[in-house]
Amino acid sequence: MELTTLKVRLDIKDDLIRQEFTRIVSSEEGFATYGPGDSGAADLLILQLGDRPEEEILQVQQILGSGTAREVFLTSKVLKSEILIEAMRAGVKEFFPQPVNKEEVKRALLKLRGQQSTQKPQKAEGPKKQGKIINVIGSKGGVGTTTVAVNLATSLAEADREKMVALIDMNLLFGEIPLFLSIESVFDWMEVAKNISRIDSTYLLSVMSRHNTGVHVLPSPAKVLDEFRVTPQVIEALLAQMRTMFDYIVIDSGQVLDDISRTVLKLSDSLIIVTLLSLPCLINVKRLMDHFQKFGYPLEEDIQILVNRHHKRSMISLEDAEKSLKKKIYWNIPNDFQTTMSAINQGRPLSVMDSASEITASFRELAAMITGKGQKKKSILPWR
Repeated sequence: MELTTLKVRLDIKDDLIRQEFTRIVSSEEGFATYGPGDSGAADLLILQLGDRPEEEILQVQQILGSGTAREVFLTSKVLKSEILIEAMRAGVKEFFPQPVNKEEVKRALLKLRGQQSTQKPQKAEGPKKQGKIINVIGSKGGVGTTTVAVNLATSLAEADREKMVALIDMNLLFGEIPLFLSIESVFDWMEVAKNISRIDSTYLLSVMSRHNTGVHVLPSPAKVLDEFRVTPQVIEALLAQMRTMFDYIVIDSGQVLDDISRTVLKLSDSLIIVTLLSLPCLINVKRLMDHFQKFGYPLEEDIQILVNRHHKRSMISLEDAEKSLKKKIYWNIPNDFQTTMSAINQGRPLSVMDSASEITASFRELAAMITGKGQKKKSILPWR
């Protein structure tokens, strides 16, 4: 039985953008764009927002209410976050920033096909992903937790371009990941949590910011206070969906141990504790390990200790730290203050800032270890 053709109306004033959408839609089986003389209801309307987005959002509501179009996708060069939020609440399923990402549009069309098709099922796409959650926490403030999370995520994406990598900022108070990557995110995970009942891969990909390294970013809430209370069940649903979409989910959890962070701890496949070779930091690492033992999670073998800003002439050596913690140091990142601060101030990952630096190489080796493409460094202690 042949597929029913879904009719797509393009309301796009920009000729080049309209031609691009026409090519994409026409390349997918089972879709056809409306011609100038066609009439009747459309299965999909792709609308370009213009100078009066508020009015056009009202128009979208009328279109969906009247049945003129069954679904609406939006596209725009620039869009304020509050307008996009209103659009999603009005029933818009997808938003495509310009320049248009062809693969994102295709994924949205295929999702729409799957939702609306009543014909025989197409071939299965294969098993869903079982993504690995890598939780990064700090032994105390200022140890470089966000630096590690951001550059680990970008290094994982660089290690294998076919893998999908997500980066989530779970810092409830002024998360900084967007600054580290120089991106302006429209949505944060609080907004996603409010719409948890409609969560699916299409919705998540449409609200996450895609950095040019390929990493998909979901930042922390921009507002300190919000009337909506995020529950552990909401976080579980969010991460469960993300596991099916991404190969690696890197979470910057900051230093807080509240109900949300404990939920993330339970669900994490690997926990990286970021520390410096200082007495206060190492004492805090011990305290964290004691808390985890009392919680019953994560398991000791799933906890990895990463020494950041390592200097070979540090007063406390790596060997001293291992003996004190009674646990092997999993990785150490060399101290390179100038390159790191330049990267942060310019909103660039280290691999972009200085691809040949020692610190960039260290993150690449760490990513290779996690993906199984690298070899573990030899044990620091002679008796290991």
